Amino acid sequence: MSSRVLFRSFLGPDIEQFIAHKRSLARRYDVEEKTLTLLDAYLCKHSISSLAKLTPPVVDAFLLSRPRQHPRSYNHLRCTVGRLLSYLVDRGKLARSPLQSPPRRARYQRTPFIFDAAAAKRLLAVAKTLPGRSGYTASGDTYFALFAVLYGLGLRVGEACRLRLEDVDLGRQLLVIRETKFYKSRLVPFGPKLGALLAGHLRRRQTEITGVPAGDQPLFTLFRGRSINPSTISQVFHALIPRLRLTVPPGVSPPRLHDLRHAFAVGVLTRWYRAGLDPQGRLLTLSTFLGHVDVSSTAVYLTTTPELLDQANWRFRAFAAATLEEGLP
Repeated sequence: MSSRVLFRSFLGPDIEQFIAHKRSLARRYDVEEKTLTLLDAYLCKHSISSLAKLTPPVVDAFLLSRPRQHPRSYNHLRCTVGRLLSYLVDRGKLARSPLQSPPRRARYQRTPFIFDAAAAKRLLAVAKTLPGRSGYTASGDTYFALFAVLYGLGLRVGEACRLRLEDVDLGRQLLVIRETKFYKSRLVPFGPKLGALLAGHLRRRQTEITGVPAGDQPLFTLFRGRSINPSTISQVFHALIPRLRLTVPPGVSPPRLHDLRHAFAVGVLTRWYRAGLDPQGRLLTLSTFLGHVDVSSTAVYLTTTPELLDQANWRFRAFAAATLEEGLP
């Protein structure tokens, strides 16, 4: 949970109650809290001292005062403010929301690059060759294990960075994911190959810790037992990409770190198709595995790839053929 923020405007107590309400519903609301501190500061700066003065022009002026070039960023700002105002309406403090301006239409939707098995193996092989530095843990071994976990289990990079030694249960083949995006912890199972990789990584980590290994030590570290920053991981990932010589299809965005999570979700769906399972009926399972609060969030990751499309077409042809045969006299 983030450190306490002191709101100074007349709306401060309501903002605090609103954030507390959202967190009681298992929302982290850290980014939204920072957004609402901007609104709070704006109200103080412009001497907006009552709800009567919180008019649509004032709300619009605040939204436009923030540099939000991309529609998605602007809409997140607008949505956060809108939810606060709707909260006040629900509690009878406002007759209607003063947020009247519409969201911006997104002109660009990013199509993620989906790493197939061959591309993922190249990424791991190149990561393995990363040189170490004096005083640092072996970079190659650490990034090899880290990227394998991100690709093999579809974790968010922040979740992987927060893993501790005690969060790896080799006996039950489980990872304990704490402090997730929505505050809920979850158990993520892994198979024997990833289990062997994690066991080897744990042995290396334990030799680096003097005395009895502390369970709260980071699983992935490079320097003095500190957790690796997600931004550092992203920088290393982008530095490795040119060495992979990947072919990016037309209309697909250049690879980014979060695409490993996309690749995991697409890979699961493809394997379900191959096994003759019903993907639609199993989306809730995938959603739970990924740590989503609902299935609609999982649907974002299910990008259509040629292989996935082929599997879906094959399933449809088999269904159509069986239906036609049943209709024959």
